[in-house]
Parts: sequence; structure tokens; C-alpha cells
Amino acid sequence: MPSEKILAEKKKIVEDMTESLKSQAGVFVDYKGITVVEDTEMRVKMRDANVDYSVIRNRLMKLAVRNVGFEDLESILVGTTSLAISKDDSIAPARIVKEFADKMPNYFEIKAGFMDGKILSADEVKAIASIPALPILQAQFLGTMLAPITSLAIVLKAIAEKDGAPADVEVKAEVPAKAAEEKPAAEAAPAEETPAETAEEAAPVETEVTPVEEATTEEAEAATVEEKTE
Repeated sequence: MPSEKILAEKKKIVEDMTESLKSQAGVFVDYKGITVVEDTEMRVKMRDANVDYSVIRNRLMKLAVRNVGFEDLESILVGTTSLAISKDDSIAPARIVKEFADKMPNYFEIKAGFMDGKILSADEVKAIASIPALPILQAQFLGTMLAPITSLAIVLKAIAEKDGAPADVEVKAEVPAKAAEEKPAAEAAPAEETPAETAEEAAPVETEVTPVEEATTEEAEAATVEEKTE
């Protein structure tokens, strides 16, 4: 018959297992045949993701599942069994366990799982494992929340620039100023012509007849009269 000390130790183990089953999520695994190197690699990943991983005693775990109403899990508590649980990230245990189950399909198998007080089948655990990690989900959610705000900011900025942003006003103000500087110079160009040149262009052209030309004309007319008299 077990001593009181041994019974107290087993009772403490069952209590700890019961508290573990109250975590957010957990996955039961059949780990037969896994090597020390593979086990160490998996434990490191579990630790980095804040996931507790340990080998459990089936007989004691059956007492714990009864304490939390998970009696349906008693059927999978046979052979070699380990449990990966997380109090912070519901997806992490399933994701890491599935990663190694895919690497070692012949001797590392998902038995079942639980999440938020609900029992999950092996297929449900695998489906949940495809969900991104919590930090990624948080980033995606934040991006979704900020997307409308960012779009609104871009639209408002475009409207402000179109309807009279300071930069546009300065550009428009510079163009008339430049035109005002060039226009007087263009209008003043004709004023550079001298008054004499203007008078010469505007005065009508007159033909002057000299006295010699007048005398010649009179002689020609007299000769014509004499020829007619003769």
C-alpha cells in the first residue's frame, strides 16, 4: 500500500495537471520514438513561445480530466503521452506540435487538444495550427484598423493640396510677378527709336521739280506749237 507521502505527491501532481487543463489551450501528443536531439529542438521552440511541454502519466491525467469535465479525453490517454500547454497564446501549442508532427509523421502524432474549455480532435488541432502566431494576428488586426484612417488622411491631404495648399499658392504668386517684370521691358522697346526716324517714316514722299526741269518743259511746248503753225 502506498505511503501517505507518495499519495500526497500524486495528489499534488493531479492538482497541477488540473490547473494545466484550465489554461487557454493545450495539445496531447504521442511522442514514441522521438530522439533526444529532436526532443531538445522542440523543447527550445516551446520555451521560446512560452509553451510548457512535459511528459504525463496517463493514470493521473485521467483523474485531472475528470476534474475539469474533459472525460472524453480518457480514451486518448494510452501509450506514451505528452502535453504542450499555453496560458498566453492559444495557437502556439498546436502550431509547434504540428510543425514537428509534419517532420516526424511516423513517430510523433497529435492525439487531441483543447481550447477555452472545449475539446478538440486531432484534425481540429491541425486546422488551428495554420492560424498565424499571435504577434502576426495583432499586427494584421492593427493594420486593418488603421487602413481606413490612413486612406482618409491621404484623401484629405490630396484635397488640401488641390484646393490651395501653401505650396501651390506660392507657385501661382511667382508667375504673375515674373510676368510683371518682363512686361514693362517689352512695352518700352519701341520707345528706344529716335524721334527723327519716326518722323521720316511717317512723312509723305514729295517729288520736287527743279527750275531747269520747268524751263525744259516750256521749250518743248513752244516747239510743238511752231510745228503745228507751219
